[in-house]
Amino acid sequence: MDSPDTEMLAQIDLSLRARVTLLVLHTAEEERAVRMVQEVCSRWQPPRPCLSWDLVDGFSGAGPAQGRAGQSRDPLAALDELEKTDDAAVVLLKDFHEFWGNPAVKRRLRTLAQKFRFSRRTMVVITPSLKVPEEIRDESVVLQIPPPSARELERELDRLLLGSGVQNSLTPLGKEKLIQAALGMTLNQARRSFSKAIVKRGTLDDRDIEGVVAEKKDILSQSEALEFYSATETPENVGGLSALKEWLRLRDRALSQEAREYGLPAPKGIALIGIPGTGKSLTAKMIAGLWRIPLLRLDVGALFGSFVGESEERTRHALSLAETISPCILWIDEMEKAFSFGNGDSGTSQRVFASILTWMQDKTAPCFVVATANDVSALPPELLRKGRFDEIFFLDLPSLPERREIFSVHLRKRKCLADEYDLDLLARVSEGYVGSEIEQTVIDAMYLAFNQQMRRITTEDILAALQSQVPLSVSQREVVEGLRLWLREGRALSASFPTTPERQENPSIRLDPLKAPGTR
Repeated sequence: MDSPDTEMLAQIDLSLRARVTLLVLHTAEEERAVRMVQEVCSRWQPPRPCLSWDLVDGFSGAGPAQGRAGQSRDPLAALDELEKTDDAAVVLLKDFHEFWGNPAVKRRLRTLAQKFRFSRRTMVVITPSLKVPEEIRDESVVLQIPPPSARELERELDRLLLGSGVQNSLTPLGKEKLIQAALGMTLNQARRSFSKAIVKRGTLDDRDIEGVVAEKKDILSQSEALEFYSATETPENVGGLSALKEWLRLRDRALSQEAREYGLPAPKGIALIGIPGTGKSLTAKMIAGLWRIPLLRLDVGALFGSFVGESEERTRHALSLAETISPCILWIDEMEKAFSFGNGDSGTSQRVFASILTWMQDKTAPCFVVATANDVSALPPELLRKGRFDEIFFLDLPSLPERREIFSVHLRKRKCLADEYDLDLLARVSEGYVGSEIEQTVIDAMYLAFNQQMRRITTEDILAALQSQVPLSVSQREVVEGLRLWLREGRALSASFPTTPERQENPSIRLDPLKAPGTR
């Protein structure tokens, strides 16, 4: 399969051969876009003249063309100069998006786009914004340049290593991981990250991978809508949910090239529905640790902008970035809030929602979506239908064995030996408590022991903390029972218990956790 940069060169070449007179390249990487157009022009026989214009320097020769076409810095005068250029010229207009609001400039662009159909001239506008005026949209072809591919990043890394002369101690696997860590960055951002790693110790080895990952985390945080999480959680840090863990383990290698060659499609994702505090967000982080791939959290609220079309553009950019970084996990937290539609936003919420749904259905990149929700009733029906997700799991109140395991996990996290505690007693007394509430009782017990000469906590301390807390299953009894009814009606799989033989014979039958052995 061709890399994204190779495909983009082919699209630019196709546009020039089809005599497109106005080509808009949407990218923040102006230098990379210029280089792509110049490379396409140089491949023609004979090479096509390639000129560039910007607001400061006016016209200048680029690529095969060494002549100059005037020094006008006024956009209208610059467009007038274009009629004097070679009939086969390709003209790069670098700052023209700054004049989209000028009626005279738009009128002149439309006139030239129509006039140049009888020649081979092409105007190429390079812009970081996808806001193309309605008046010239029909005259133009818009191409969105994706972030650099792994192949392009590898070439850039090789150039840096060759030019710096430093010792390259990267293993083949380390180099692959370093390139993958830089996916999603612009070429300039990746170049700076590689350069910092080289300068830091005067060499480059596998230890520099973490530094590039940290750089990407900082860069992605600037995109507002995507937040990068390091894979730190493991299945051992999540108590219970054995059925879900087994489902995930069976798909551990499903995002690999090996699975593609075998004929397996990349898994689309899962929806985690259930009671607050049962570990839905923790599970999303755990999947990243189990599969050893990046975790990106999509902040749907940050997708919405104040300008017309800005929200849709942010959505496209965020999803495109996720595909570039793939294989990855895209985490949509509390999706019932994310997809709640506003009444006064002129349909923007619906359009953003539709864009995400369409992407979830049609994506081919190995982006595994993990969507979590508490309020099932607030979810649109089209979101949960088959095709969006591979499976829908329900996270219920933890069973007796699960509560025992959860206590063990949180005691270990706080450097306590679980064997020194009566876990069976704690599990029995904590019936109706969710995982986050169990964690809080351990923390409350530690506060008590800390203020008593920093002694070690005991089973009695945790029991006292349990007695002083009112669990959600009591304070929100009606809400919790309503959620559990959703599972009993067979609308999802239990994350804790495997399917029964009856379920295997009849997929419409689901396991009732209230009747499962050891639940209460």
